Amino acid sequence: MSNSGKAEKIKESPLKGLINFFKELKAETKRITWPSKFDAKKATAVVTVFCAIYVVIIAILDLGFINLFKVIFK
Repeated sequence: MSNSGKAEKIKESPLKGLINFFKELKAETKRITWPSKFDAKKATAVVTVFCAIYVVIIAILDLGFINLFKVIFK
C-alpha cells in the first residue's frame, strides 16, 4: 500500500493562495471598528505633543552633556 497513514499534501497554486489571502484581508478589514474622526485627531495631537516634549528633553540633555564634556576635557 502506498498510503502509510500520512495525509498527502495537496499542492495549491500560489496565485490561488494569494487571491484567497486578499479576500480574507478584505473581510477582516470590514470587521475592524475604526475610531471616529474626532478620536483620531485627538490621538494624533496627543502623540505629537509628547514627541515634541521628548525632543525638547533630549535636546536639553544633549546640550548639558556637551557642556559637561567641554568642562571635563578642557
